Amino acid sequence: MRVKGMTGLRVGGIDGFVGANCPAMESPLINLADWEERAAGVLPREVFDYYAGAAWDGVTLRANHAAYARLAIHYRVMRDVRAPDARCRVFDLELPGPVCVAPTAFHRLAHPEGELATARGAGQAGALMTLSSLSTCRLEDVAAAAGGPLWYQLYINRDRGFTRELVQRAVAAGYRAIVVTCDAPVWGIREADVRNGFHLPPGIEPVNLMASTADSGAHSHRGAGMTEMMAWMLDATLTWKDVAWIAEEAGVPVLVKGICRADDAREALRHGAGGVIVSNHGGRQLDGAPATISVLPEIVAAVGGRGPVLIDGGIRRGTDVLKALALGATAVQVGRPVLWGLATDGAAGVTRVLEQLQRELVHAMALAGAASVADLRDDLVRAIPSDFSISANLHPGHAPCS
Repeated sequence: MRVKGMTGLRVGGIDGFVGANCPAMESPLINLADWEERAAGVLPREVFDYYAGAAWDGVTLRANHAAYARLAIHYRVMRDVRAPDARCRVFDLELPGPVCVAPTAFHRLAHPEGELATARGAGQAGALMTLSSLSTCRLEDVAAAAGGPLWYQLYINRDRGFTRELVQRAVAAGYRAIVVTCDAPVWGIREADVRNGFHLPPGIEPVNLMASTADSGAHSHRGAGMTEMMAWMLDATLTWKDVAWIAEEAGVPVLVKGICRADDAREALRHGAGGVIVSNHGGRQLDGAPATISVLPEIVAAVGGRGPVLIDGGIRRGTDVLKALALGATAVQVGRPVLWGLATDGAAGVTRVLEQLQRELVHAMALAGAASVADLRDDLVRAIPSDFSISANLHPGHAPCS
C-alpha cells in the first residue's frame, strides 16, 4: 500500500481547563523547539507538564536527546543528491517518509477534537499514526477521520476477554497492526503530576477502555491518584506467552514496544511479534533506562532483518532521524512534538510538525551525501570522543525535552 502525503483549526478548551486560543504568531515556528515553546504558552501548566514530564529525576528523558548529540555524521561528498528520496517501507506500507506518530495519551487535553484532529493531520502529512489505548476518542471514530494508515497501541488488560474485544475492534476498524506496550507492568511515578494535582476534567476519559455506558470516574483521580486510575488496566503478571496469545488473536502484524535489550528483541520475535519498537516510554517509566539510540544497534543486530525496528525518544531534528536510520531503524516515531503541533494549531499544526521534520531529514540527507534511505548506513555515524565538549544547551533558547 502506497501512502500519499508530505506535500488552522480552532484551538480551544472544555470549560476553560484545556487549551486556549492560539496567541498571535509573533515569531516563526522554524524548529520543533519553537513548537514546544508555543505550546507551553497555550496549554494550562498542569497539562503541559503532564505531556512534557518524565519519571522521577528525568535522567532518561534528558539522555534520550543528549545521546543524539554524541553521534557525529561522517558525511560523504560528490554523490548527486539533487533529489534525496526518503521513502521507506514498513511491512506492506510504502510511506513517503520515515517519520511516524508515536502513541500518546489524552489528546483532547490539547485540542477539543483530540485524536480526530491528530489523525487528520498525520494523514495529510502521509505519516503512519499509532493510536494510544488512552485515546480520548473512540478508535472507530479516529479510523473514520484518518486519511492515512493507523496502528493501535495496546496495554494487555487483566481482563483478557476485554483485551480480545479491543483487538477485534481495532482490526475491524482497519488498524493495520497492534503495538503491544511491554514496559509498563506498573505505572511510572511522574512527580510533576503529583505536585500539580493533575487530573482529567469531566468529559475527557480513555473512552476505549470502558463500556460505552459506564462512567470510569477517571476525572476524580488527581496527582498520584492517576497511578491508581491506570493500575486497573495494567497487569504485572504478563509474560512472553501473552505476546504469543495476542499474535495468534490479532490476524495483523504485532509489534512489541518498550524494547531496550537485544535478548528481549529476540524473545519478542520468537513469540510471534513481527517487529519491535525501541522505546523507554519517553523517559516516563523507569528513570535510569538507557537512551534509545544507544541500544538501537544491538537490537537491530538481534532482529537481523526479520522485521521492522522502529525507535522513539529524543528525536527533534532531521539529523536525529538520519542517525537513527543509519544505525538500522526502519522508521522513527515522535510523540511530544505532535502534541505541541496539535495544541498550537490543531490538525494543521500536526501536519506542519511532521512535514517540518521530514524536510529537515531530506536536507540532512543531501548534506550527508545520501540520495536515498538505502544510502544511510552505519558508517555514516560515529560516536564523538568522550572528551569532546558539548554544550548542555542543545537548542539555544530552549530546554531539551525528550
